[in-house]
Amino acid sequence: MDITKITRPARKLLKLKKCGAVIVAAGNASRMGGIDKVLAKIKGEAVVSRSVRAFQECDAVAEIVVVTRPDLIPEVSKLCGGYSKVKAVVAGGKDRAESVHLGMNALSEDIKLAAIHDGARPMATWQLIDRCIRAANTYGAAAPAIPVKDTIKVVTGGVVSSTPDRETLKAVQTPQVFDFDLLRGALQKARLEDAKITDDCSAVENMGMSVKIVEGDERNIKITTPLDLKLAEMILEDMV
Repeated sequence: MDITKITRPARKLLKLKKCGAVIVAAGNASRMGGIDKVLAKIKGEAVVSRSVRAFQECDAVAEIVVVTRPDLIPEVSKLCGGYSKVKAVVAGGKDRAESVHLGMNALSEDIKLAAIHDGARPMATWQLIDRCIRAANTYGAAAPAIPVKDTIKVVTGGVVSSTPDRETLKAVQTPQVFDFDLLRGALQKARLEDAKITDDCSAVENMGMSVKIVEGDERNIKITTPLDLKLAEMILEDMV
C-alpha cells in the first residue's frame, strides 16, 4: 500500500451560529467618586462607546443591544448612533440578571448565541470576542479568564480560614457567551430560586452546566475606580 496516498478525513467545523451581544452599562458607579463610568472618557472617547466598538468590529457578532439606566438612554443612544450593529438601547432592571434578561429580549428572534459584556470593560478586542464566541459555538458556554497573580485568602470573621491553591484559580472576564436558550433558562431558574448570581456563568453553573474557559486578556480591565481610567489610557497607548 502506498502510504503517501492515505489522507485523514477533513475535520468538520461547526457552522458559526448567529450571535447577538448584550452590553450591560446600567450600574450606578458607586466607587467612581461621582463620575458616571459609562460616559467617562478614555482618550476623548466614552467608555461605553469603546465597549460597543469592539463588538462592531467583530465579524462573529450580528447585532448589539446596549442596556443602560433610563436617565442615560438619550446620551448612550447618541454615542451608539454611528454603530450599524446596534439594534436597540434599552433600560436595565433592578439588578444585573434582570438587565441581561431585558437585553436578551431586545435581540432578534433568530439569535442563537448571546454574548454578555460589561459596558465598563472598554479594552476588550474583537479577537478576544471572536475567541469566546467560537468556543461557545462548540461548547454551549464560554468565558475568558486570566491567571490569578495574588495569593487568595478565604476570610471568615476577620480571620483567614483557608488558602486556595492559586494554580486552580482564574479571574473571569467578559464577554461571557452562551447558547441563547441555555442562558435564558438559567437566568429564569436563578430568579425563581433567588440564587446568588455574581456573573452570568454563575447562572449557568447553577443549572449544573459546565463553562469552557478560554484565554483572557490582561488588558481587558473593568473600570471601577477613577484610577482605572488612567490605567486604561496607559493600556491604550501601548496598544496603538
